[in-house]
Amino acid sequence: MPITRHKLAERIRAAREACGLTQKELAEHLGFSRPTVVQIEAGNRAVSSIELDKIAYLFGRDIREFIAESFDEEDALAVLFRAQPAVAEQLVVMEKLRECLAIGRELTNLEQIVGIDRSQAATASYPLPPAGTRWQAIQQGERLADEERRRLDLGNAPLPPLIELLESQGVRTGVVDLPEDISGLTLSDRKGGLFVFANRAHHSLRRRFSIAHEYAHVIADRDRIGIVSRASERDDLIEVRSNAFAAAFLMPEEGVRQFVSGLGKGRPSRSRAEVFDEAGSLDVEGRTEPGSQSIQLYDLVQAAHHFGVSRPMALFRLRNLRLVSDAEFNALKVLDEKGAGREMAKAMGLDDPDSPEIRNEFRHRFLGLALEAYRRDEISRGKLKELVLMVGLSANEIDSLLEHVGLADDPGKRSET
Repeated sequence: MPITRHKLAERIRAAREACGLTQKELAEHLGFSRPTVVQIEAGNRAVSSIELDKIAYLFGRDIREFIAESFDEEDALAVLFRAQPAVAEQLVVMEKLRECLAIGRELTNLEQIVGIDRSQAATASYPLPPAGTRWQAIQQGERLADEERRRLDLGNAPLPPLIELLESQGVRTGVVDLPEDISGLTLSDRKGGLFVFANRAHHSLRRRFSIAHEYAHVIADRDRIGIVSRASERDDLIEVRSNAFAAAFLMPEEGVRQFVSGLGKGRPSRSRAEVFDEAGSLDVEGRTEPGSQSIQLYDLVQAAHHFGVSRPMALFRLRNLRLVSDAEFNALKVLDEKGAGREMAKAMGLDDPDSPEIRNEFRHRFLGLALEAYRRDEISRGKLKELVLMVGLSANEIDSLLEHVGLADDPGKRSET
């Protein structure tokens, strides 16, 4: 049964208020006058489908939510607006988040069209009691990382590309321009699912750590609709837990020890053992050459490259595992900060894996599903063009692509309308 104009008006007003926007601000976003918004929210003015689509997009919602039988006033962007007003005030950031949420919802729709069951990629959830201290938070994060590695059968090896790993677990990922203080965001959207965003402005290795950090929020803080990870709030216990998770997830203790052992290091400087038989025992002591077990800058460079992390992150992990002393840590940190680590990596052919071109994580899967839906005659050519524009392709590019795959002149395809 279609909803009434007044019911739609109530939902628009509720969604606007949930996002903390005034009628004037909504009018400015939509290119309306404030009196027009007042009339819409009073139910005195009808809203066209095009206008409603713009309103839904602005609030980070699907247009179908406004005309469904039930309506939930709480959503991911509304929570973000309320909890992080500083982020909400940055129009470019919010526009990028709206784009990602819109693409995520369309991706979910396409999966349903082609018969993909997302329940087969259900993301794990680990309800944990609140940590009482930072130490408890660290322990929780490390145990959580160990458990998730076991669940995913990752062993102690370096992780595959994290974006692909999260996508396989049903988590949408994106890279968004964010303020320097924000490393990432986690959002839970009813229609689009779970989203993780990393800061485009940060180095690729820092983004990799941020994605692992946000993944901890996904699996341990599912009750929260939206979480913003700020450097200024790193002392918060859930942030401490997520940082500990990311470090252990990226560099598992046993994997690190195996790697260091492969370098001929990591053994204690003095070892003692007793050889026993029924007549008694023999006490044996062995010592390594002085200084032979100390981690050098070239060892640090190799470890960071092996596990796909930054040198500072690898160095902190080595210290936490007591593979370097505080004095060794400080000496290596100074060397790296002076640029010696970068030069060493370059000399060893292990340059920092950063690139100005950042892959659109949604694009390959989104485009493939859109083409499949079109091939099956489930969406029109006009809808296909609308979808591919969302991931940066032009109308000419999609025409050329359709020609290459043999779908350009198929008489069975639906028209533009």
